[in-house]
Amino acid sequence: MKVYRPSSLGEALDVRAAHPEAVPIAGGTDLMVELNFGRRRPEAFVDISRLPELGVIRREGDTVSLGAGVPYARIIRELPDQVALVQAARTVGSPQIRTRGTVGGNLGTGSPAGDALPVLAAYDARIVLASARGTRRISWRDFLVGPKRTALAPDELIVAAEWDVPQGPGSFSKVGTRNAMVIAIAGLSLQVDEAARGVRVALGSVGPTILRAPDAEAFGAGALDESGAWANPEAGVPEAALARFGELVAAAAKPIDDVRGTAAYRRHACGVLARRALTWALADRRLPAS
Repeated sequence: MKVYRPSSLGEALDVRAAHPEAVPIAGGTDLMVELNFGRRRPEAFVDISRLPELGVIRREGDTVSLGAGVPYARIIRELPDQVALVQAARTVGSPQIRTRGTVGGNLGTGSPAGDALPVLAAYDARIVLASARGTRRISWRDFLVGPKRTALAPDELIVAAEWDVPQGPGSFSKVGTRNAMVIAIAGLSLQVDEAARGVRVALGSVGPTILRAPDAEAFGAGALDESGAWANPEAGVPEAALARFGELVAAAAKPIDDVRGTAAYRRHACGVLARRALTWALADRRLPAS
């Protein structure tokens, strides 16, 4: 088994072009599990953990670019205003895993249970991919194409995830056998977009890939409009509207029965998480600006 250790992104892309069979590895928190259980035996690795270009967090106006090699521990420290992403980062593994694991790894694995992925979907994030041929940006939706399947070409690397910061409260929550160090039975990220008067909801672990809930999003935005809550945060929404919002989110799920939970339980969990998340968002909108 060969290990290539490039020292720059350009060098790494050259390695990918010449050796597309080589598997990129950074934190290795997902990949090493597959190796340890004998599920994968790559011919070669490309160690991208030391590439400085992948460890950059950059802000340009209202846009955040998160390097694919930035570990969760840094997200917690350096992006405190990206509340939903920080909440997701805090639930990932143990402190040791959060020091090594990256959002780029979540994207590369492409598992619908990746905790960071519902947040990126709620942010409407773009994924930045690079190869020796050039750089391209695609939506999270086009990148995550199926269970552990992505649109990454054999000669490409994930460079970053970027998004336009929405103005409004957001959250991430999940159901599991414990708060962290567990694969989610169901996960949900909700993001309010004050400028667009919209509500975005993304679901994890309840379908073949990350799912949005468009009917629930439209209903939630309409409920805030009908109650006057967009103009007056103190107005809130009726309990009946919260209940209907949860029902629509649950209906958007496409779960299966497995060892972690039944499809029925996952749908129920989605509804509960949705009602809680919208309630939290409404409460956050009532808080005085800091």
